[in-house]
Amino acid sequence: MTFSIVAADVAAGQLGAAVQSRFLAVGALVPWARAGIGAVATQALADVTFGPRGLAALERGLDPASVIDELLAGDPLREQRQVGVVAADGRSASFTGSECFDHASSRVGDGFAAQGNILAGQAVVDRLETAFLATAGRPLPERLLAALEAAQAAGGDRRGQESAALVVVKPGGGYGGNHDRWLDLRVDAHPRPIEELGRLLGLHRLYFDRPDRADLIPVDDTLRAELAASIERFGYSPPGTPFGAALFAYLGWENLEERWIDADRIDPVVLHYIREHEGEGR
Repeated sequence: MTFSIVAADVAAGQLGAAVQSRFLAVGALVPWARAGIGAVATQALADVTFGPRGLAALERGLDPASVIDELLAGDPLREQRQVGVVAADGRSASFTGSECFDHASSRVGDGFAAQGNILAGQAVVDRLETAFLATAGRPLPERLLAALEAAQAAGGDRRGQESAALVVVKPGGGYGGNHDRWLDLRVDAHPRPIEELGRLLGLHRLYFDRPDRADLIPVDDTLRAELAASIERFGYSPPGTPFGAALFAYLGWENLEERWIDADRIDPVVLHYIREHEGEGR
């Protein structure tokens, strides 16, 4: 009842997994990833231990095909399992057991493994692959989301939709910079979960993307006066608060602290956000 893709952006040092299913909270079971190691999707009659065990096997140096062999060795329900694995270097493998509910199949290539079961047809898995490949050059989260969208457009899970998830890891990519979980977005129950996942991805980009220092705007006297007046009108700082402290407090209140640099430079996304809110009469 699930289709998924695991993938690696080797150049960017990113790994991820995306999934949709007619199953409640699929993100709690299927996608697993660890920066510098790999990503795993475990589905059909999912054995959730395949996630951590698969990542541990990759960390020991096994290639993805050997990881799957190890996971399935001695498993009496192996023919009801489906699992995809990608390593940090882009090697990949996928397994679809002969007893998975039709339609069930897998596709693998350099940097990805795509798989699904209880699908509308082969085109669902084909579109996972083609959409991912067609978006080469775009950021990994957007490529994974595009793959889900294309697979759903091809019929998706033939029982319908319920939940979706997107996980992307990179070294130091998580909030605060001290862990690898850059993106961990879940839609646990929704009539159009992939669309909702796209909305959440947009919000995540707004709140948690770190600015490119080449794009920063110098805060001159004119801009400083504009920003100080806006922040004061918004009610986030009493009169007389130093500008830098007021700006940082405002960013923290609005959950934009990952976009903070210093009082002399501002992220253009933050500047647009402030001006947009001024226009709303906030």
